[in-house]
Amino acid sequence: MDRKRELRFFDITQWREEEVYLRQRRKEGWNLVSVTLPGIYTFERCEPEDIIYRLDYNPEGIANEGEYLQMFADCGWQHMLNFMGYSYFCKPAAEAQENEEIFCDEESRLDMIGRVFKTRMVPLITIFLCILIPNLFRVIDRLTPDPWDVFFVSFFGFMTLVYLVIFVRFYRCYRKLRRGE
Repeated sequence: MDRKRELRFFDITQWREEEVYLRQRRKEGWNLVSVTLPGIYTFERCEPEDIIYRLDYNPEGIANEGEYLQMFADCGWQHMLNFMGYSYFCKPAAEAQENEEIFCDEESRLDMIGRVFKTRMVPLITIFLCILIPNLFRVIDRLTPDPWDVFFVSFFGFMTLVYLVIFVRFYRCYRKLRRGE
């Protein structure tokens, strides 16, 4: 059976882009088999088909997997896989209503985004700051920085920029959903 792997990165605000990406691959005849770190999607060759994909982030739901998956199955969604707290579901487009969602309202989607933020972003920020602040003081205390100091300052500067971009995107996404746009 033909297999292929693709490297793609989606942040917490890009679930819709990821759903579109998976749908496009299926239309091209590639069925999602697995997702692994650091964003490696594994596909198997299949018959091209228009399949809608939806993602949910609910680690508590995965803990009660039977009833969690049954709730989606009752609505016609097939469970594909779990990856780092996310559950991937799909349904043939012919069986779905136009733009059918697994969330009944935007408040549910906001709850999902809040769960992602609390369980993913807050711990990462805490770890990041616990590493950043002591190293910045170490560099500032030296009169002549060595090459490693330059590397650390550059690396942490870059990581700070990445976090800021993710936070701004998260805030915009959250605000947009709050307004119902």
